[in-house]
Amino acid sequence: MAAETKEQTEDCPLAVVLSQRLIESSDALTKRWLDRIAARISLDASLVFPSQDLLDHVPLLIEGIAAYVADPAAVISSDMAVVAKARELGSLRHAQGFDQYQILKEFEILGGILLGFLGEVADETDVPCGRSELLACAQRVYRAVSLILQAASTQFLQLGADKVGEREARLRAFNRALTHEFRNRIGASLGAAQILELSDLPDGKREELAALIVRNVRGMHGVLDNLLELSRVDADSRQQRHVRLQQAAAEVRRELRDMAQVHGVTLRLTDELPDVEVAAAAVELCLTNLVSNAIKYRDPATDNPWIEIRGRLEAQTVGDSQVVVEVADNGIGVPVDQRAQLFERFFRAGNGSSEIDGTGLGLSIVRDTVAQLGGRVWADFPGVGSIFAFSLPCRRDNDNAGEAPRGEPSPG
Repeated sequence: MAAETKEQTEDCPLAVVLSQRLIESSDALTKRWLDRIAARISLDASLVFPSQDLLDHVPLLIEGIAAYVADPAAVISSDMAVVAKARELGSLRHAQGFDQYQILKEFEILGGILLGFLGEVADETDVPCGRSELLACAQRVYRAVSLILQAASTQFLQLGADKVGEREARLRAFNRALTHEFRNRIGASLGAAQILELSDLPDGKREELAALIVRNVRGMHGVLDNLLELSRVDADSRQQRHVRLQQAAAEVRRELRDMAQVHGVTLRLTDELPDVEVAAAAVELCLTNLVSNAIKYRDPATDNPWIEIRGRLEAQTVGDSQVVVEVADNGIGVPVDQRAQLFERFFRAGNGSSEIDGTGLGLSIVRDTVAQLGGRVWADFPGVGSIFAFSLPCRRDNDNAGEAPRGEPSPG
């Protein structure tokens, strides 16, 4: 703020008093800021500044503002603790799914609190204060908040740009892999179709080639169906249809019941699934991929192959929890040396005992879908069979499937 003169910088007794009062009241002002933020967004107050370390150090932001108010000639440099905390706050808001509007609103709230506090100090102090001095103090507060906002928003935007760049790189790699897969399947199908045109082809060979064509076309159809579902998941989560977890699991069991029966697999759905809301398209897509994989990788040597969908709630931090959904089976499992690659695109596990149809996209789509919703996916191998699981942040009880008001983060 170049408009401030040297006289304003050195000769403003109100600025000295305000600076001291800001330092003395930094904890109370932080609490006031926290309460105002929590009142405006669908986020538990314990998650606004979720760690004790961050909550203890957030007053550094206000103390940095106090130092600038007392001496605006002292530049707030990038290596100061106050800037580090502002960046940390920007990283936190990015992880929590805030948008740029919410970052600006958060610091607008802080600016309003501090300007109101300036008025309180001006009313209470006996220090002589002219209107120009009061305006100069207000300008210093505004400038200091702007500098800290700049540090927080720069970090927030940089993380957003990094995430976009990462997604673009993954999309390019995905497009290359998908093009390669489709080219191979189309080439195999065309080759088989050309051979079928030969008049002296034995009936057995003709049936084998026809089955090859059907298998490749079905595989491509399945990939396109998965991509369609994935495009729905990528849309704004506030516009997605949400259902109870039990309802989503029941729909998947209904869709795959015939496939399970054909292969002699018992498909079970536990009655103890948590009563929480989930994104219908995302969870049904994940469960469909996991259950159909379990059917394909059943153990032909067992007399009673089974698959079970189950779930539970797990507490993370105060006011925060996640739902864990598992698909367990008593199938052939996955060789130890192949487990690290399970969720890579186009990787297909196998132990050489059978030819299992598939594209190798299912588990990678599950991984990307769950990551899009802020969760994670993993696999466990208890000795017999496999357990494929994913976790998702729980929707708050007062969330609904409609669009959240502007200024509130999207429900997960």
